[in-house]
Amino acid sequence: MSWWRSGGKLHVIHRGVYAFGHASVPIEGRLVAALLHAGPGAILSHSTAAWWWKLIDKAPDFIEVSSSSRAASVPGVRVHHPRHLECTRHRRFPVTPIPRTLVDFAAKASLTQVRLALAEADYRRLLDVKAIEGALCPGRPGSTRLRYALERHQPRFARARSPLEIRFLLLCESAGIPLPEVNVRVAGWKVDALWRRQRLVVELDAYGNHHTRAQIDRDRRKELHLRKAGFPVVRYSEQQVDGEQTAVVADVLARLEELEP
Repeated sequence: MSWWRSGGKLHVIHRGVYAFGHASVPIEGRLVAALLHAGPGAILSHSTAAWWWKLIDKAPDFIEVSSSSRAASVPGVRVHHPRHLECTRHRRFPVTPIPRTLVDFAAKASLTQVRLALAEADYRRLLDVKAIEGALCPGRPGSTRLRYALERHQPRFARARSPLEIRFLLLCESAGIPLPEVNVRVAGWKVDALWRRQRLVVELDAYGNHHTRAQIDRDRRKELHLRKAGFPVVRYSEQQVDGEQTAVVADVLARLEELEP
């Protein structure tokens, strides 16, 4: 082994864990290395489990695993030592089940992050409310925040497919505006948000989008067809949603009142 290391064939990942051939290891290799470091029976948990279940989009800055061994955390790997390990398998890796994953994730995540993870679980048909409630225990980190998130769960958040759409929904919710349907088809066109009773459509323009001539022409054609079908269209930019929230809220409320049947 020392010959392979000196010859550049083996590269240390963690103590006693090596990569063969290349020091650059893809994510699945890093997950394997973290599990090997944590010892027999170790499983992906907390934010890493949430990411592996695709409940959050961004891979965490470090890998989190749970283990019954005495393995310590090392740079890039945080090892947890719960009293009881709850394990299933998903995409070839041992991982905490969805209910335990959400509880553990909620221990460090913000309320908004937990709500979005719940919405993603709902969207992926992984949400079992009774099972999650059964995982909530007094004194268990994350239980209080997850319980509160469950009480405020909005399934339609799951249909929001961009951060801007999510922020717009959160803005509406905070202002007491009834939440619209999101990413639904109207008169043959997919729209970002729809208040069906008032027939109001809102389109959201993220930075970098809708700037090419072809996209601008498509947007204008879409708006023309929607107006012809009886659906007025309002557009808000990402800068307005993030930086002019009072004005956006007032405008949405005024439009809804104006279009109230």
